Amino acid sequence: MPAAESAPARRSPAFAKRRLPALAGALLALSVGTTALPAIAHAKGPESLADLAEKVTDAVVNISASTTVETRGRTLPQLPPGTPFEDLFEDFFNRRGDQPRTPRRSNSLGSGFIIDASGIVVTNNHVIGDANDIQVILHDGRKLKAEIVGKDSKTDIAVLKVKPEADRPLKAVPFGDSEKMRPGDWVIAIGNPFGLGGSVSAGIVSARGRNIESGPYDNYIQTDAAINKGNSGGPLFNMDGEVIGINTAILSPTGGSVGIGFAVPTATAAPVVEQLRQFGETRRGWLGVRIQNVDDTTAEALGLKGGARGALIAGVDDKGPAKAAGFEVGDVITKFNGVDVKSSSDLPRIVASTPVGRTVDVITVRKGQEQTRQVTLGRLEDNDKAQPAALNRPQQPEADVTRQALGLNLSGLTDELRRRFNMKDGLKGVVVTRVDPNSNAADKRIQAGDVIVEVGQEPVSTPTDVTRRIDQIKKEGRKSALLLVSNAQGEVRFVALSLE
Repeated sequence: MPAAESAPARRSPAFAKRRLPALAGALLALSVGTTALPAIAHAKGPESLADLAEKVTDAVVNISASTTVETRGRTLPQLPPGTPFEDLFEDFFNRRGDQPRTPRRSNSLGSGFIIDASGIVVTNNHVIGDANDIQVILHDGRKLKAEIVGKDSKTDIAVLKVKPEADRPLKAVPFGDSEKMRPGDWVIAIGNPFGLGGSVSAGIVSARGRNIESGPYDNYIQTDAAINKGNSGGPLFNMDGEVIGINTAILSPTGGSVGIGFAVPTATAAPVVEQLRQFGETRRGWLGVRIQNVDDTTAEALGLKGGARGALIAGVDDKGPAKAAGFEVGDVITKFNGVDVKSSSDLPRIVASTPVGRTVDVITVRKGQEQTRQVTLGRLEDNDKAQPAALNRPQQPEADVTRQALGLNLSGLTDELRRRFNMKDGLKGVVVTRVDPNSNAADKRIQAGDVIVEVGQEPVSTPTDVTRRIDQIKKEGRKSALLLVSNAQGEVRFVALSLE
């Protein structure tokens, strides 16, 4: 008998008897005084998942993606610099001359699932990558050549098309509502881990709304159903046989499943799949604002009732829909098109899923007052480039300092400081020339060369303006001051500093 099967027999009857008195005492203690509590169901899963697996497995496929690239013959071996054989190998390969280019084939395996019997297959974008030969392998072993309908790197979704055989129709599975899933609900994952096609694993929804910082629209379902290499692109099913997630990533120090897997929820995936089917590309809504999160200190400084929530506007695109609708830097968006914005990470996802050209109501808070504005969304261009990061700048000599506040040495803008910090033309405010390393400002990553544009949502142009505004905020009884800070390139962000 294999060792795994005989493992339970290793606990002797004597061991079990020793455990019984303690266990009985624990059960007795738990039962005292609990008669008013509702009965708790036994913590066990479904008696069997075989019927469910049999119902959906034929719609789950393996994806084989091949990429052919050309390489030039043999390459010089990688030798440590200075090795005695370095010159010998160089002479040998140089005498051979350039070698002819030879094709090299790179293969990858993943999973997918059929959502339309006409031959529409969904998988992960990273499964197919830049492949020039894609095959969909059905559960019965049939291989069908696939073409790419469309793909989206931001949500890691790709849609493929295969041509079904006339006498052998394909089995499809429907999308379900991932928003109805709760932590603790049972799910099953089916896929092609390590090339072992048709593998079924079961678990529960561990959490929802996970941000693993893989893209701008992170909103993953976390599950403990076993997901391994090769499961990517495969479906995560609810107990009704509906796809509620696309298995995409794992968190693992070993490369194998440790019970922490992530799936793109269908609430995110379904609209993207529909756009890829219809247009061959995504067409996301665009508001035209740059945002940041609201923490407790920032909420207090803004006078935001109800605590930290929403998305704080740190920049407005001059050509974007938000500018035309009257949005301003310092506004906090708390609701968009009827959907609550709990944090800044919610807004890009909500806006992107809203159709281009639709006019929606947006609730904002400006200087403590709630307002409702209407905005007509534009279209987000996928070729937008990321904004450059702020540069580290040298500290300035004490001779430039004219005022101190909140652990900051401040100076008015001069031509010399503009040249020294290579500042963008037209930048206005008060220059930070030194930061106390033990201050709250240092903790918030304010650095020499930054420019304070506003304090408490009022413009400042001199160090005296800054200290006067801070004194006013203290007299109002606030515990923090909200600063609008710009870097030398003119990119602004809000920073809330404690006044205590």
